[in-house]
Amino acid sequence: MEKNTIKQDSGSTFIKVISYLCVAIFALFCLFPFALMISSSFMNEQEIVREGYKLLPKEISFKAYDLLLNNSTQLVNAYQVTIFITVVGTVLGLFMMSMAGFVLNRKDFKYRNFFSFLIYFTTLFSGGLIPTYILMVKHLHLKDSLFAMILPGVVGAWSIFLMRNFMKAIPDSLYESATIDGAGDFRIYWRIFIPLAVPSLATIGLFSALGFWNEWYNGMLYIDTPAKYPLQYFLQRMVSQTNLGALINSGAVINTADLPTQSIKMATAVLATGPIILLYPFVQRYFVTGLTIGAVKG
Repeated sequence: MEKNTIKQDSGSTFIKVISYLCVAIFALFCLFPFALMISSSFMNEQEIVREGYKLLPKEISFKAYDLLLNNSTQLVNAYQVTIFITVVGTVLGLFMMSMAGFVLNRKDFKYRNFFSFLIYFTTLFSGGLIPTYILMVKHLHLKDSLFAMILPGVVGAWSIFLMRNFMKAIPDSLYESATIDGAGDFRIYWRIFIPLAVPSLATIGLFSALGFWNEWYNGMLYIDTPAKYPLQYFLQRMVSQTNLGALINSGAVINTADLPTQSIKMATAVLATGPIILLYPFVQRYFVTGLTIGAVKG
């Protein structure tokens, strides 16, 4: 009996060691591109051309960051725009998608299957670019408006269904008892659903925030004023040769003989991804729970 127990313990330990080793190797593979991006952003341009990107540069150079920070006013404006659309879009999206999931899960709402089908239908077909552009510019009058970058990403069909599936894990007795006590639909949603839906809200909020933080396409389509450019679109224009020429003409101090055309790409990636990475540790503990609940419940 003791020998069998010892064998089981040794086998369990061996499996754990192998599992931890595989996870560690996978984590290193995931971290390597990010570490290479950071180190390459500090490399000298000649060294990149001569030897390519590498983790340990021979010479540390800040020319790429100097080039980006020479226009600190525009960079700060781009950060402010991106933070604004990320915060407003994420909060508004969570509010609307959680309410939609709440309604679609209510068994006393007889049209819930019909509206669920309409939401699902949008995942298969869309109006296309030209009708969307006409809607945003001609009918909604959102040309050169920050809300042109917010409204298209506020609601997602997948997130609505995730919220609805999460609702199925909440006992109906809670709603029944709240109704008996005289609580209305919105109060039940706000006082019962929201506190219990934190894991699902954190998961959807992370995806939504990432989408708004990486926003550049709608900014390219609808925004004309440079002060309203989101961060990603602003940095994309910074690395283009046309924009570098405009910076030189505007009086920016740039050494064209040693222009960091390669390292600036990595520097822009660091500036763009760095802040949003800080958000992940705060929602990590809810992330797996939210995805698991949404996947198990059908």
